[in-house]
Amino acid sequence: MSTATMTSKGQITIPAEIRARFRLEAGAKVDFVVTDNGDLVMRPKTRDIRDLRNSVKYDGPPVSVEEIDQGIAAAIAERMKRR
Repeated sequence: MSTATMTSKGQITIPAEIRARFRLEAGAKVDFVVTDNGDLVMRPKTRDIRDLRNSVKYDGPPVSVEEIDQGIAAAIAERMKRR
């Protein structure tokens, strides 16, 4: 757990290990959320699209955007049939 101290102007420096872990750089935006149980959660608002690289594994042949759209449409149709 990391600790920070608020200044008289209400500013807090996010500890270096937290900035590194969440790739927060100067100008990064964060959201503050109060949960139902009263906890305060800080979430990075902006993420780099490159963070998604390799998050989904696919070993098949390359597919076009049209083929992806057709696959999505087929999956939606199948799901609607099951309802």
